[in-house]
Amino acid sequence: MEEAAWVTPSSEVKELADAFGVATEYRDQSGNLKQVSAQTLERILTALTVDVATPAGRAAAMDRVVNGPWRSLLPTVVVTRQGHVKEFAVHVLDGDTIEVSLQTETGELFQLQQNNRYVAPREIDGKLIGEATFEAPADLPLGWHVLKAKTESGQAAESVLVCTPNYLGMPAAMANGKTWGLMAQMYATRSRESWGLGDLQDLAKLSSWGGSQGAGFVLVNPMHAAEVAPPMAPSPYLPATRRYFNPIYLNIESIPEFALASAEVQKQIAALAEAPKSMNATAELLDRDLVWSAKQKALELLLTKDLSATRQAEFDSYAKSEGVGLTSFATWCVLAEQFGITNKEWDAGLQRPDSEGVSAFKVKNAARIDFYTKLQWLLDEQFASVQAAAKSAGMSAGVVHDLAVGVHPEGADAWALQDVLAHNVSVGAPPDMFNQMGQDWSQPPWRPDALVANAYIPYRDMLRTILRHSGGIRVDHALGLFRLWWIPSELGAANGTFVKYDHEALVGILALEAQRVGAFVVGEDLGTVEPWIVEYLAERGIAGTSILFFERDRNGPVPPENWRELCLATVTVHDIPPSAGFIDGEHIRMRHDLGLLARPVESEWSDHAREMKDWDSLLNNRGWMRAEDPSSPTVQEKVEGLHRIVAHTPCKLAAIALPDLVGDMRSQNQPGTDQEYPNWRVPTCHADGVPFLIEHLTEDLEAKARAARLIAAMTESE
Repeated sequence: MEEAAWVTPSSEVKELADAFGVATEYRDQSGNLKQVSAQTLERILTALTVDVATPAGRAAAMDRVVNGPWRSLLPTVVVTRQGHVKEFAVHVLDGDTIEVSLQTETGELFQLQQNNRYVAPREIDGKLIGEATFEAPADLPLGWHVLKAKTESGQAAESVLVCTPNYLGMPAAMANGKTWGLMAQMYATRSRESWGLGDLQDLAKLSSWGGSQGAGFVLVNPMHAAEVAPPMAPSPYLPATRRYFNPIYLNIESIPEFALASAEVQKQIAALAEAPKSMNATAELLDRDLVWSAKQKALELLLTKDLSATRQAEFDSYAKSEGVGLTSFATWCVLAEQFGITNKEWDAGLQRPDSEGVSAFKVKNAARIDFYTKLQWLLDEQFASVQAAAKSAGMSAGVVHDLAVGVHPEGADAWALQDVLAHNVSVGAPPDMFNQMGQDWSQPPWRPDALVANAYIPYRDMLRTILRHSGGIRVDHALGLFRLWWIPSELGAANGTFVKYDHEALVGILALEAQRVGAFVVGEDLGTVEPWIVEYLAERGIAGTSILFFERDRNGPVPPENWRELCLATVTVHDIPPSAGFIDGEHIRMRHDLGLLARPVESEWSDHAREMKDWDSLLNNRGWMRAEDPSSPTVQEKVEGLHRIVAHTPCKLAAIALPDLVGDMRSQNQPGTDQEYPNWRVPTCHADGVPFLIEHLTEDLEAKARAARLIAAMTESE
């Protein structure tokens, strides 16, 4: 890691940073104003393709911001809200007249009104250019529409106008009262028939059981696609792509082609399943590489023969609807399989998806690309089946997906969307009270300017795939809809700064795509998030996130009746231990052992003891502890009491983490670590360390009783 020697940025660099939305200063979680160094600003501007090294480069960059819009007849994209008038500028040769119309998705045509507003013309590239202001009316229908412009002199252009909901909120079936659900890391949630990892059939089983208990949803970990060859990154928050899913979650036996396979093929697949299935009975760390190796071979056996005419037609329809995005992803899968994931080491002719070399590669490897395309089709079918099972069991929402912040720096999106992502920087988080050294998640961020240039279509397409068979979506690190912490390569997490995004566009498009499928949205708004951001999300009908252990102020625990209404409330979350482990101080022991504490461990234990005493006092004062021995409540009784606190909040959404339901104490992830802790590889177990299987919820008397008590606590009312 480079030494980030402090140098004060020049006024010219600061002006450029301001123009490109790069923060030259920010306030940390304690409210202290922090100045950003010249080195950080210059590196981030370079990632935005600004030549900061020369006066000419800096001048060209400023011209790009100030005069760039004047070089186009129409803006690339206009994002508006239903019920609001939206003004936008068009640019024509001075003195020329222009007409602007809008064609909706359904073909309806609107002639847009020009406002009587004078703006002085500018000389742009030797021509005098004028600006005219038009407005999109407040009564436009929701959707992705086409702006059309035509001048008297014969110029013409088209661009995109997106009309988004003013407010999303909860679907009608969830509008009244509180809806509770489950949270599960599905790879760690197994059944007797799992191939060593939880799969989509397991999700269907869990959803059906949850629905029978009155749950309205099950929130799962990000199920985005990972690498196609070992080693497969264990973190679901570091995917190869956010648009497509991980075929490791396919349930092999549920694929229609399995039932049609010969006895010999079924026998071979049963043999492949033996080793992964044997892992279900152990508490050993999960082995994704072993599981995927077996499943990949099984899938190859099933997909070597031609599909039936009906199935082929269904596949063709799916592939056509997904278009070039699916083809690019499947092509990357084959490239990574043959040459490794590090695309910088591929032949020069394969570096870009639109190159002649890649075109030739597609022809030569068409069959293998078709195989990876079919895997996404099978996943789409199984997700549809899971959602149907959840709804049939009585769930009002069903599956709720989790959207990771970003992608693997050498994954499919980093290759296919390389013009929309920034290079030589990564996303992370500044130091805060829980991650005192900051975090570097190694993910390349969207370039704000490139998103606009592409009319936000890559963002939209990603959302559509995730939302297709779901009742909701959780957006990890929702601050990223407003700004992201960019870290220049090799400078370390603490030496980054925030880069702004057009939150009106990102939040609006998210709300639009969710509303179209009847889904709700939860934004994870923890950490260094300014109050106005929390308020804005609520105004747009995006639910926030409240974690009980973080709901504290200077006076102690926030009274449950003062929690936010439009919110998903839980006791714990995947980045800290399950409730029993947190009560026991597992998060302190881990961080101390791993050298992640920035202050004495004794201070951590002292604060933890005081905080736990505060929670105990609240439970006792409200009569929510309910211990057999009031003088010495058990950890499980405390866990149930904490869920009663959540039950008595006004929050619209509440969730029980599956590890809490079965008594597990181990954390899935310790932020700030890579190999130091087995992140995302810990199977869900009971309190005694015995591996949990979904069947235990209906067959094991102790597991049934524990789950029933916790559900009763979570659903308790006054």
